[in-house]
Amino acid sequence: MFYATTIFLSSFLLFLVQPLIARLILPWFGGTAAVWTTCMLFFQCVLLAGYAYAHGTTARLKPRQQALLHTVLLIAALLVLPIAPDASWKPQGDSEPISRILLLLAATVGLPYLLISSTSPLVQAWFARVRPGANPYRLFAVSNFASLLALIGYPLLVEPNFTNGQQVAIWSWMFAGFAALCAVLAWLSARVEVSPLTTHADASQSSATTAQPGWGRIAVWLTLSATGSVLLLAITNHLTQNVAAIPLLWLAPLTLYLLTFILCFEGQGLYRPQWAWTIVVLALGAMLWLVVDTRYQFELYLQLAVYLVGLFVACMFCHGELYRLRPDNRHLTAFYLWVSVGGAVGGLLVAVVAPLVFNAYHELALGLLAACALAVGMYWRLHWIARLFARALLICAVGGFAYDAFKFRDGASLTTRNFYGVLRVKSYGAPGEPEYSRRLLHGVIMHGEQYLTGDASRRLTTYYQRDSGIGKAIESRGPAPVHVGVIGLGVGTLAGYGRAGDTYRIYEINPAVLQIARTQFKYLTESPAKIDIVLGDARLNLEREASQQFDVLAIDAFSSDSIPVHLITREALGVYLRHLKPNGIVAFHVSNRFLELAPVVAQIAAEHGAAARVVEQSAKDEDDTTSDWVLVSRDPSALQGPVLKDIAQEVKQRTQWRVWTDDYSNLIQILK
Repeated sequence: MFYATTIFLSSFLLFLVQPLIARLILPWFGGTAAVWTTCMLFFQCVLLAGYAYAHGTTARLKPRQQALLHTVLLIAALLVLPIAPDASWKPQGDSEPISRILLLLAATVGLPYLLISSTSPLVQAWFARVRPGANPYRLFAVSNFASLLALIGYPLLVEPNFTNGQQVAIWSWMFAGFAALCAVLAWLSARVEVSPLTTHADASQSSATTAQPGWGRIAVWLTLSATGSVLLLAITNHLTQNVAAIPLLWLAPLTLYLLTFILCFEGQGLYRPQWAWTIVVLALGAMLWLVVDTRYQFELYLQLAVYLVGLFVACMFCHGELYRLRPDNRHLTAFYLWVSVGGAVGGLLVAVVAPLVFNAYHELALGLLAACALAVGMYWRLHWIARLFARALLICAVGGFAYDAFKFRDGASLTTRNFYGVLRVKSYGAPGEPEYSRRLLHGVIMHGEQYLTGDASRRLTTYYQRDSGIGKAIESRGPAPVHVGVIGLGVGTLAGYGRAGDTYRIYEINPAVLQIARTQFKYLTESPAKIDIVLGDARLNLEREASQQFDVLAIDAFSSDSIPVHLITREALGVYLRHLKPNGIVAFHVSNRFLELAPVVAQIAAEHGAAARVVEQSAKDEDDTTSDWVLVSRDPSALQGPVLKDIAQEVKQRTQWRVWTDDYSNLIQILK
């Protein structure tokens, strides 16, 4: 019980700190889903370091030496608490985000995370030393069960009920309790001066698993672990690109991923290749179908169902095979070390290698391809039907990957990818034709369009037409020169409203968007207005700047259909209002397939004593776009002038909703 309690507490802390620290730094780096992917890379690499520490100290140090070293490190970890990052880590706007996030995490949670990462293999090794006839792998299931509770409890209990500061304090006190418990267990276990390398094999294991693992078996461990990790991160990326980069949607895939470890390593044989192969083939096939068939790319619930169930089945396959191929207890820490190496390799492939090598999101298709290849290898010794279906699935996966790569580039004149996502420029028509145009797409969502022939290039299109909410807000300011702020550049369409004497100050976090707007579109270069471009996270820049005295400030920072939550909170609106003239207007672009954002804006406006009205623009034909803009002003008369009074409507109230703040947001309640 003492061993299980220590492992349970360490794993609970391990997976509670992941969404906690990611939530704290998310607003500093643009609220993008890539923040979570980078955090996951850090967690997996430190987990690897923790497992290496556990393996190295168990193999090379005497029990008392190991206990002394571990106790000293636990005390050192207590000295770095609390884990809240200092404001000095906030980026300045031109810094490379991935390395800065990794350094920030290393400085704040690095040592505590390393020690709690090492606890599961360490305690299992101590358990095997004290009780050589028992099966320590079941403690790994206890570890993952605690992790699962932390992941479920964070969005349901911790996030809604505690502020960020309270969460940090609670975690720090729990870590102090864990450190004391772990130190005591280390010294109790050190009294048994027997190396785990001399323990007896688990009688339930085959003779094949009692031998020293060869490089072939290690390669299989690595591949199975890395494939599960790639699928976890790739599917998380896919889901969060189209909804929101918030912990809720990060945690659902990770929860299922951990659940498969629990079920597979619990030791009850819940995964059996003899019958599991049919479910594995069906799940992988269903995910391949959605990768190829774009007709269902906006069907949220279908996407969630297929990919989350598919991830669960695929990870049951990977982790079930890992458990089936586990070694004797003598090689326990080495086994966990190689499994963690595979997890870290998967994280590196998705977070670092893929953005450098690919200019599109191909890692999901590649992860499925790897899983299909593993299915062929693992099920080769089953009956001929299993071999036939597995090979057919592998052929489909190869074709699906090739088709996905071709489909993504079809018609694209430019494709680029960086930390903030994938951008494509697609052309329609031929140069010189009246309807010749270009569109910018982020993921699957259009972020602007411009006609490029003659006077048509001055036409304002998509969500920014003259009868849109933002168009009417600018028009309502009258003929005098205006000062307009814009958060989110897109193709620069709003600069097309600019007249001589006007000033447009545009905040854009993604330098690739600025490059595309300047080279592929004309709105910026041909605007008569003065155009100022500010790179970096808009909210951080606005917090640092003196009041800009904007007539209109447009909030239009979207990543695909995802919305950076930190730009639509009570505190964020306070920043915006500070930069407005007394009768200025903040215009929130709230068009979204999945989320009902207008009531959220109305609530945060009421918190500041401001008025809020929504302007809904309907599509005139099937090729036209619709848009919803919520206009907010401290001066109600600014929303009731002749331009706006007939089109600006009351926002539907949701009084039962809690106001969004930097400490609180709730995605579930605003799903349409």
